[in-house]
This record gives sequence, C-alpha cells and structure tokens, in this order.
Amino acid sequence: MTLATRVIPCLDVADGRVVKGVRFEGLVDAGDPVESAARYAAQGADEITFLDVTATVEGRGTMLDTVRRTAEQVFVPLTVGGGVRSVGDVDALLKSGADKIGVNSAAIARPELLTEIADRFGAQVCVLSLDVLRDPRVPSGFAVTTHGGRTNTGIDAVDWAERAIALGAGELLVNSIDADGTKAGYDVRLIEAIRAVSSVPVIASGGAGSLDHFVPAVVAGADAVLAASVFHRGVFTIGQVKAALAEAGVVVRETGRSRR
Repeated sequence: MTLATRVIPCLDVADGRVVKGVRFEGLVDAGDPVESAARYAAQGADEITFLDVTATVEGRGTMLDTVRRTAEQVFVPLTVGGGVRSVGDVDALLKSGADKIGVNSAAIARPELLTEIADRFGAQVCVLSLDVLRDPRVPSGFAVTTHGGRTNTGIDAVDWAERAIALGAGELLVNSIDADGTKAGYDVRLIEAIRAVSSVPVIASGGAGSLDHFVPAVVAGADAVLAASVFHRGVFTIGQVKAALAEAGVVVRETGRSRR
C-alpha cells in the first residue's frame, strides 16, 4: 500500500504571532497562530507544524499556551519545535496537545536527547529538525545550522541525519536555509541526499513558490511537503497543492478529514 504524501503548513511563531521572512530574516507579521491553524485544518492540512523561531535565540521555552489553544480547536496532528531542550519540555508540550516534537539545536549540543525522547515517548514523537545551508567545506556540500539558521555548525547534514536516526529520530524535517522564503523551489539535491541515508519519513521544507514546485520534491524522495508563506499570503490553498500532486499521480489524502 502506497502511503499518502502529506501537505503541511508551517507556522513560524514569534511573540505569539505567525511571522515570515526570507532565510529567517526580515520577519513580518502573518497573523494569529490559532486562527491560521484552524483555517489550514479546514482546507485539509494533513498536519500543522509550529516552529517558535526565536525561542532558542532568546533562551526560553516554547509557547505552551499557543499550543494548548490550538489543540482545543484544531483536530489534525500538531508538530511543535523551537526551544526544546529536555524530556521535560517534550512532556509539557505533549500534555499541552502536541503530537510530535521537533528538536534541532539541543540535539546537536547533546545528541543523547534524541534517544531519551524516543525511549520515553516513542520514536514517532521525535522529529529531527535540520536547518541546512549549502557549504562546500563539508563532504556532502550541506551543513547543519542552529539558532534559527544563524549559526553554521560545520557539521555535515547528511552524516548528522544518519546518526540522528540511529539515536532515535523518527522523522526528519529538512529545511533549506538557502531556499527558505525565496519561492524559488525546494532544494531537490538536498532532499535526494537526505533520502539516500534515511530510513524514516522526510519532510521537505523551504522554497515553495508555485504549484509546480511540490511534485519535484516528492520525486526527490520527500514523504511530506511543508510550506509557509504561500499559504499565509493566499497564493494557493492546501487543496490546490493536493490537486496538483494528485494530477501528477502522487497519492494524497482527501481534504476535510480529521486524523487526531
């Protein structure tokens, strides 16, 4: 049985508001996160991802109240990341209504965190978020960044993805910093490189600007496609993305069906 390709809107949140910029810079207000999540659920989102884009930089925890209010109104799976540093943070988010938890900077600082999350809550809860920058100095040509794309770790993204899966990551959210917010298309080469070493689902992120961009990401190996600004600005709907994928022969879920 062929699994359906998921379409996931991403809500980058700062100070309780949805924001969007280019390569994580020049952030502008894009609305209320709970209202946005409810709108995308009604459009047929398979999941919704919240990323607190300033939590790690500001040294604080993730927005529990926003997650709680969203979970009370939106009945599709929620993935939440940003500022997650411990199993305790994961527990608090799950109790607030999150279904999966994204970790990035804290996992790089202490890789065993991935194992701790997977052992306590199951690998399906543990999503490794990779913010990746093209860098010819590392073997694969892709390096991992932290702190919202501000710090290049010099760690090879492909090697780190493979190691993280062995440690317990159950899914990879692969965001291209180079493509993020540019609307020039997903970094297909990056997706292919991660797919080649991944035994878990891969979510492609960064660069969606037209309906023509989604199919190449799936062909490159993405199990799900994530986008932000094109949905926030009403360039097209989730339903239109699913229609474009289906027309190309990609299996997608019907819209309007709750899965929580």
